[in-house]
Amino acid sequence: MEGPEEKTVKKIFEKPLIEEPSLNEIMEEVIARIQSLLFKEDKKIPEDIKQKVIKEITDKLPEIISRRMNKIKEEIILESINLAITSRKELLTLYRKEEKKKEREEMFLRFNIHFRIQHMMLFTSVILLILSGLPLKFPDFSPLSFLVDVFGGIESTRIIHRIAASLLVFFMVYHTLYTIFHPEGRRDFILLLPSPKDVRDVLQNLRYFLGITDEKPKFGRFSYVEKFDYWAVYWGCVIMIGSGALMWFQELSLKILPKFVLDAAKEAHSDEAILATLAIVIWHFYNVHFNPDKFPGSLTWLHGRITKEEMMEHHPLEYEEIMKKRKHITDNREQT
Repeated sequence: MEGPEEKTVKKIFEKPLIEEPSLNEIMEEVIARIQSLLFKEDKKIPEDIKQKVIKEITDKLPEIISRRMNKIKEEIILESINLAITSRKELLTLYRKEEKKKEREEMFLRFNIHFRIQHMMLFTSVILLILSGLPLKFPDFSPLSFLVDVFGGIESTRIIHRIAASLLVFFMVYHTLYTIFHPEGRRDFILLLPSPKDVRDVLQNLRYFLGITDEKPKFGRFSYVEKFDYWAVYWGCVIMIGSGALMWFQELSLKILPKFVLDAAKEAHSDEAILATLAIVIWHFYNVHFNPDKFPGSLTWLHGRITKEEMMEHHPLEYEEIMKKRKHITDNREQT
């Protein structure tokens, strides 16, 4: 189906660029001008001369018209190119103005300073754990051997791995206390719990991606994707810290627990590490940095803010709630 814009463009290009004059029109004009230039008003061109002129014009006119029309078309095209370039400059100017306007538009604080510090601690510890852990897991894989050299040897790599693990433990303690004692921490934890709406949102998103509907699901403060991210990290930290602690304090662990528990912990630690690495690189990095809407990356982790446009696009229900609260506060002020 052609839309109105496509039909309009088609009609425009169905018409010739410029209309060619008819031979009769040219003949009449030529004879009239010869008459006015060479003869008096009361004397007409002799018929035999008139016929010779008409024949000469008829023989050569198509070639003349074609040559002149090509020249005219070329001039029109060159002027159109110049116009297009000028218009493009104006469009670029408008684009830059819009970008500056976006920079000045209202920003919403999405993550407070506590959340941002926790996130920085988390990604710092996890990156160090991955870089120091992979060479320990795959000691015979030569492409990873340079990391051991960078860290100063195998013993230094183990020490760095344990320092990063300590930072991860500190992060979990910080996050747990934040969740319990800080009002925003408690609010976010409750909002991050899975709900029936998440199932409906998944189904709605599938219908949207399959082209069954034009309506995207509307998310609140956290979408099901962000909830998956959060609980994957939460579960991963429990597994990694628990199994890592058993291996770190191996002698104490063997005094309390049977050996098969330690063996299981080693397998769980190793497999969860690979799973976490893949989840971060493939899932998390794409959603927050490599997604076309975010590329080349989001700095929300640093300053904690998102634009009004991002809020309305990705968290419309939260935006509506914020606007309602603002209106309620404004109404109360007006009444007092």
